[in-house]
Amino acid sequence: MASRTGGTRRFWRALHLYLGLNLGLLLTLTGITGSVLVFYQELDPILAPELLAKPSANPPLSWEATYQTLRRAEPERPHGWRLENPENPLRAVTARYYKPIETERKSFAPLLVSVDRYTGQVVRRHLWGDSLTTWLYDLHYALLLDRPGKLVMAVIGGLLLIALISGLVLWWPHSGKWRTALTLKKRASSERLIYDLHKLAGVYGWLVFAVLAITGIALEIPEYVKPLVMQAAPMHDPPNPRSRQSGGKTIDVDTAVSAGMARYPNATLVWIETPNDAAGSYRINLRQPGEPGRRFPKTNVWIDQYSGEVLAVNAPENFSGGELFWSWLHPLHSGEAFGLPGRLLIFAAGPLCALLYATGLVRWLQKRRSRHQFKPRGS
Repeated sequence: MASRTGGTRRFWRALHLYLGLNLGLLLTLTGITGSVLVFYQELDPILAPELLAKPSANPPLSWEATYQTLRRAEPERPHGWRLENPENPLRAVTARYYKPIETERKSFAPLLVSVDRYTGQVVRRHLWGDSLTTWLYDLHYALLLDRPGKLVMAVIGGLLLIALISGLVLWWPHSGKWRTALTLKKRASSERLIYDLHKLAGVYGWLVFAVLAITGIALEIPEYVKPLVMQAAPMHDPPNPRSRQSGGKTIDVDTAVSAGMARYPNATLVWIETPNDAAGSYRINLRQPGEPGRRFPKTNVWIDQYSGEVLAVNAPENFSGGELFWSWLHPLHSGEAFGLPGRLLIFAAGPLCALLYATGLVRWLQKRRSRHQFKPRGS
């Protein structure tokens, strides 16, 4: 029985060592880039100061005026824009134009145009991936490999889960010595200190790493994960209502926003999607109090671009269990589901990942050197 237990432990130790040595550097890169991206909305104006306007006594431009600025600046873009309403009133409105001809073969690489909301001037224009923060996003999300990179990152997420399970098995204090297992040993040798640092970084960060791995896999390959979720709880495609073409005049953006806000007067406006074509509709994206997602909330109201009529509504209070589960994935992965404390916790996961890799590598080198030192001559 003892030999069987020893053999099982050797298996878990070998598996943990193999995964750590081969994936550690890549996981550290992913963790550090993820830490930066937790605060990339705050980082962006530091890298591009033109995104912040000077305080002004004048009121900001209307949404319609901002939209018309985009159309004049990019007249060759015939389809709809997605305008973000920034939390900072001095920050420029950044709009996305999906599938520009320059990057149409990529799965996700929109054109981003930022408009000063007081002067109406275009202050920045770039394709996704051309700025540091969007480049870091692609590195973190897909290793700069687009669709194949997403699949690779999903596999890495699965291997991370296996590494976490093996680490937990190896750490688990079967003798009941929980205090020893959860603290640094006092006056320990350098070897023991490295071991304890590795052990404690893993155990105290275990739950965060597990959540990041699971949510990361789902966000990387939703086409594979959603069918699995639907086996346990139903999920429905969001509405895609079409405007009733009357041949009349279209409403302006501000009227569409007002119609959407009237449906949820206590909500906050986050995104505005303008119609994609003559039969398209406005989509007003709102955040209701209590929604976990702050930047990408799930309350949506579709507005007819001719009559201003509400065509459809999709909101968390009507979600199935599967849809509620899915709505929590991104907020958990970014930490925003729990506000600033949650974001700081996810931010700390990057340096913690680096500490795990560094201490694991050093401990492996220490043991390797020790084996060579005590290896009998002539053997």
